[in-house]
Amino acid sequence: MEMEALTQRAQLLRESLQKSQAIADGVVAILGSFDHRLSALDAAMRPPRSVRTHAIRTAHENIDRTLRAADVILAQFDRIREAERDILKGPNEDLQGFLDAVDRLKSYYEDENEFQKQLTSRSKPLEPDRLFDCLPSSLRPSSEADSGGNRSSSNHSEQQQKLENAVYTPPTLIDPRFVPLLSKLAQQLVQAGHQQQCLRIYREARSSALEMSLKNLGVEN
Repeated sequence: MEMEALTQRAQLLRESLQKSQAIADGVVAILGSFDHRLSALDAAMRPPRSVRTHAIRTAHENIDRTLRAADVILAQFDRIREAERDILKGPNEDLQGFLDAVDRLKSYYEDENEFQKQLTSRSKPLEPDRLFDCLPSSLRPSSEADSGGNRSSSNHSEQQQKLENAVYTPPTLIDPRFVPLLSKLAQQLVQAGHQQQCLRIYREARSSALEMSLKNLGVEN
């Protein structure tokens, strides 16, 4: 009887060990599957190497452009600070240096004001008729073009070819007589290190004229 009981216990122990091994194998398989899914998820969330490289290169380019713009602004401040230092010394110590510093500041503000005044006064909005004159004759609004609508629809390919070969005449935005003066004033500002002010004045004057031209055409903001 004792031998039979021992045999039964051994059998139960063997079955328990087998179940434990099966459970352990199942847990290992589950953990392996979980690890595989985590690896796949991490790879999916991580940007490709080419994307990361492009992002890093773009960041470096943006930093370089920012530093160049900052150098221009700092150079301008240095010039103004240098002139201010010479002016604060007064004329007693160095009369010529004092006068030169005053002339530099005066010239800068005069050039900036003159450039803004001239560019603003020459930047006039274009009337619709002048804009239409820049189009090829086949695209200009006219009664003849309206009456020939049916013919053009029947010859769509021919009309499309004409559009592709059409020559557009750019409009005259500023009277050519004043371009040399504006160019000279702009060059003086740039040479003095005031590129940003020059660009700001040009942007404000030309954008205002463009908005008015679009408004004359019936295009509202």
